[in-house]
Amino acid sequence: MTYITKTFKAAVFLLGITLFSLAGCQMAPRSTPVTGAASEYTLGVGDKVRITVYGQTELTNDYTVEPGGVISMPLVGTVGAAGYTAREVKQAIVDRLEPDYLVNPQVSVEMIGFRSVYVLGEVQQPGKYEYVPNMTLQQAVAIAGGYTYRAHEDSAEVTRHVKGALNTFPVNGRTILKPGDTILVKRRWF
Repeated sequence: MTYITKTFKAAVFLLGITLFSLAGCQMAPRSTPVTGAASEYTLGVGDKVRITVYGQTELTNDYTVEPGGVISMPLVGTVGAAGYTAREVKQAIVDRLEPDYLVNPQVSVEMIGFRSVYVLGEVQQPGKYEYVPNMTLQQAVAIAGGYTYRAHEDSAEVTRHVKGALNTFPVNGRTILKPGDTILVKRRWF
């Protein structure tokens, strides 16, 4: 065997081993449940939740977060909801039921409706629209009938409540919106 043939066979062998080892390194698809949107989402005025109290049909119902930031339930009274996660609201309900009404109450709180988003400015049909999880600015504009002929398609602002304060910041079409956002599509001048 010549030196070139031996070198070629060694190179092919090394390439084969490398490809074989890389095949085992393939990333597995994510099977982790999405936790960011629903579990870390903080409720706000206008959100709708389904509260289920196991074995208590008079308490199990759909509730809306009222303008005062609370949910009103029979026996429980008002529970602070605005600014809290579903998990925190659940715990507050359990804490109110457990000492006086139920032993080891089983409660669940699930989102059934989000606050609306508001699309203003240079869109065909400005107004209030239903929010859907992971909605982008492009999708909100599409729901509002698309841009007008005077719209500056690369210039929009979102106003959002962040920790009790209103913040306005520039966004692009791929920006993920949050419930309660107000979008302003700006006008181009030329």
